[in-house]
Amino acid sequence: MATPREVTVKKRCCKSDPRCKRCPVVAKRLSAVGMAQRTGRRTYVIDAPKKAIKRARRFKARKVKLGS
Repeated sequence: MATPREVTVKKRCCKSDPRCKRCPVVAKRLSAVGMAQRTGRRTYVIDAPKKAIKRARRFKARKVKLGS
């Protein structure tokens, strides 16, 4: 896994394609599969590989897989 880093998400999602790295939707998708933990109202500690972040940023992402 990558080194964990703290990210402050934006207030609103701009719905661009692909979504930006600081998008709250991306952070929520990663936390749903256990690759990010919410530490505050708008802060997350993300511990995910690049592939998982890339997949979570896709506009019509179905599920982020834990394995590969």
